[in-house]
Amino acid sequence: MMNEKVAELIVFFNQFEEFCIAVSGGIDSMLLAYIANRFSSAEVKIVHAFSPAVPQAALDRVKAHAQAYQWDLEVIDANEFDDVNYINNPVNRCYFCKSNLYTRVAEHGNGIIFSGTNVDDLGDVRPGLTAATEQNVLHPYVEVGINKKEIYEIAAFYGLTELSALPSQPCLASRVETGIKIKPDDMKFIDSVEEKVRHFLPTFKNIRCRISQQGIFVELDRMPEKVPLELLSYNLSEYCANQGRIFSGMKVYQKGSAFLNGLNHGATNG
Repeated sequence: MMNEKVAELIVFFNQFEEFCIAVSGGIDSMLLAYIANRFSSAEVKIVHAFSPAVPQAALDRVKAHAQAYQWDLEVIDANEFDDVNYINNPVNRCYFCKSNLYTRVAEHGNGIIFSGTNVDDLGDVRPGLTAATEQNVLHPYVEVGINKKEIYEIAAFYGLTELSALPSQPCLASRVETGIKIKPDDMKFIDSVEEKVRHFLPTFKNIRCRISQQGIFVELDRMPEKVPLELLSYNLSEYCANQGRIFSGMKVYQKGSAFLNGLNHGATNG
């Protein structure tokens, strides 16, 4: 039996003859693309913006799902690294990121643009939502009242096991402390550290490599036992030193901790 919220989502989709979904590679937009392509009568275009701030795993996931479910996919460069406002990494960095993203998606997509924003996102301070409003981007989950918990439940219902197991995955730029310039090499470094930690601690859900004025920190759901903690700390210290960086230790994961003054801006700095 189809979930009632999914049915409402399909009714919403079918108001349009064509639309475009901006897919990041996270569960929200990926599930939206899956539902739209499987059930909607509209012509659906999927656009994924790949850049240094997007983990390679996200691109691989989007391509794999596009092939498996026959999505009309186009991979583009959002060009956010050409924007000095984004590079300077102010508190509202996400506004400039999303402005560039939606401008580029509009150049490649068909009809109106949909995002994977859900109702829980509305409780955070998200500069990217301002950019979405300015460019007339719609949020189907918000339109029909779907929250994050329901997104995971729907993914599990349709057997999308990889998606239903995904933790929240904001862009790599969210790991950089406010005011420190966003650099492609730093994005590559962050991705490599998080992949190493994920391989070492495969059962841990939230893993964040933070670049701060005090050095490199790794945040985890919880602190590992003494022996693996010491081994991981040693390995990360060696890896950072080889990269000309200072490893400053591990902490318990705190959403938004890359912002100065302890500000929490939700997905803009996860």
